[in-house]
Amino acid sequence: MQQQPDAVAIDSRRRLRPAGIAFGGDYNPEQWSEEVWAEDVTLMKEAGVSMVTAGIFSWAKVEPRPGEYDFTWFDRVMDNLAGAGVAVCLATMTASPPPWLSRLHPEILPETADGRRMWPGGRQHYCPSSAVYRDHATRLVEQLATRYADHPALEMWHIGNEYGCHTPMCWCDESAADFRRWLSDRYGTVEALNDAWSTAFWSQGYDSFDEVLPPRLAPTFPNPAQQLDFARFSDDALLQCYLAEKDVLRRITPDVPVTTNFIGVHKPVDAYRWAAEEDVVSVDVYQDPHDENTHMAAGFIFDVTRSARAGQPWMLMEQAPSAVNWRDRNGPKPPGRMRLWSWQAVAQGADAVLYFQWRQSRGGAEKYHSAMLPHGGTDTRVFREVRELGRELASVPQVAGTRSRAEAALVLDWNSWWALELDSHPSTALNQMDIALAHYRPLFEAGIACDVVPPDRDLSGYRLVVVPSLYLLKEQDAARLTEFVRGGGHLLVSFFSGIVDDCDRVHLGGYPAPLREVLGLHVEEFWPLAEKETVDLAHHDDTVSRADLWSEVVVPEGAKAVADFGSGPLAGQPAVTRHSYGEGSAWYVATRLAPEAMRSLTNEVCRTASVGPVLPGLPEHVQATVREGDGGRFVFLLNHGQEPAEVTLPEPMTDALAPRTPVTDRITLPAAGVAVLAKP
Repeated sequence: MQQQPDAVAIDSRRRLRPAGIAFGGDYNPEQWSEEVWAEDVTLMKEAGVSMVTAGIFSWAKVEPRPGEYDFTWFDRVMDNLAGAGVAVCLATMTASPPPWLSRLHPEILPETADGRRMWPGGRQHYCPSSAVYRDHATRLVEQLATRYADHPALEMWHIGNEYGCHTPMCWCDESAADFRRWLSDRYGTVEALNDAWSTAFWSQGYDSFDEVLPPRLAPTFPNPAQQLDFARFSDDALLQCYLAEKDVLRRITPDVPVTTNFIGVHKPVDAYRWAAEEDVVSVDVYQDPHDENTHMAAGFIFDVTRSARAGQPWMLMEQAPSAVNWRDRNGPKPPGRMRLWSWQAVAQGADAVLYFQWRQSRGGAEKYHSAMLPHGGTDTRVFREVRELGRELASVPQVAGTRSRAEAALVLDWNSWWALELDSHPSTALNQMDIALAHYRPLFEAGIACDVVPPDRDLSGYRLVVVPSLYLLKEQDAARLTEFVRGGGHLLVSFFSGIVDDCDRVHLGGYPAPLREVLGLHVEEFWPLAEKETVDLAHHDDTVSRADLWSEVVVPEGAKAVADFGSGPLAGQPAVTRHSYGEGSAWYVATRLAPEAMRSLTNEVCRTASVGPVLPGLPEHVQATVREGDGGRFVFLLNHGQEPAEVTLPEPMTDALAPRTPVTDRITLPAAGVAVLAKP
């Protein structure tokens, strides 16, 4: 269905030691005495830990002075873990440079767009383009890989950590020089750059690459194409840090798989580009217990992560056992929710469930971030829930390696995301994630399996493709969408899509020019709505709904209106259209529908596309997914609601989490309940 990115597949490398779903978390022994280490491994075995990520912030301890390495203490850590049968996803230790590096080389420190330097005292205090930082980082990785290449605990490499979390961009002079080199490689000549950046506007024409700067603080709107390329460059600068370390690891330990952890769906880091350079994708997800929709937003992250490497099982590298420390209000996860949300990750393709972190820190910025082993020790709700989850995950090893398949896909493109949210647009209120989630939510709530893919993926295996505000659209990707519909696919496109090319230049010939034929319409004028302004929609089935944020003057060219604006300046004009094209159909939504209307429209499009839920007739708040493979076929049921829910099954099944329960075709899930069902 999806083409596998070009990278060495995890299946061709050593198997992860855990015989099933890996379970564990970040392990930071440098915060504790060696007496505590002995207790750690004992309690890890009690909790069912099979894998830890170790060494993420150990640089200052293993290299206390430049070129003076002391791994003896870490040798004992690795030996302790191996002796306990705990596999190690070994971090390269480069996520936070030691103080001596910035003291000796202050030029590694990043700068903001207005020229302010950011200083040590937190983490990620390095310019991604800094050659000095990369040199010191790769020297450390060389030492680390050489020392532990054959250690029995080593199962994976964890390169860096949460790239772009705190320093996604840097505007210093070294970044400026690197940006110029990057532009020269991309465009070849300054004339090509001038054309791509439309520098004839505002007298911005460059005579040499030497004149180009990052988009630093300017009197008014910086050149949008310059901003877009700087976002691309900044993502690539971070990726080059990762690749420099990966090259060392590949040379010394070619049989050990590599990963790095994304931070949810993170705007600065293009997950699809990075996934092609990983053997297995991993992600950090921190649900908000105060947000009633947090499981849906997490579901979107899980689907992006699974889709990044074409459905391959992935790793939940970090989650919180309970509360975090970095929100304004840090609520704990209520009883049962940590278990539920962990199983949700597995249900959507994860083969590892890990946490930040194993033992709760006594000091430092994250001392109030929950951990598997809290300040209160083992006689705590959190540790009991962690231990029980470890037991449950270990009871279903056959789930590992199975995969999901979907007949629906939602398109997400980082280039379009970066471009959509630039300034000097008809409205700066457009938020890519809000729009994407508004389209994802009705699919999630209907129980319809959905991949989240870039626009250059093969779409031929899908029946339905949803395109939320794909503002930047290449001609070849538009042609792919058009052929998808011509061949019998069904397409749902929302407002402000197909407007500009890869250089943020408007496609001429009437908006959205590259999709005009398949949509059967053109947009004459954008009509963004004022803050809190709403308009009525009159649907042709005699129902009425509301919309907000955006509207457009739509001129049909073969498309038929299925809803009109019922109020406001565009009253009587099309708001939602459908166009039969080839063997398929294309729908267009020229405004932001209220959730109920979005759900109704999505249901109608799904019926037209013959796309149905994993399990029909699901109660509200119950999620169902399927994973299948050599280990069997498993139906996961998760009750995200606050009340029990009864689910009718299509055939008698058994619950792998309750193996003594009789075979049944009906199951009652308590609030936050989970079932892993299979044929007897």
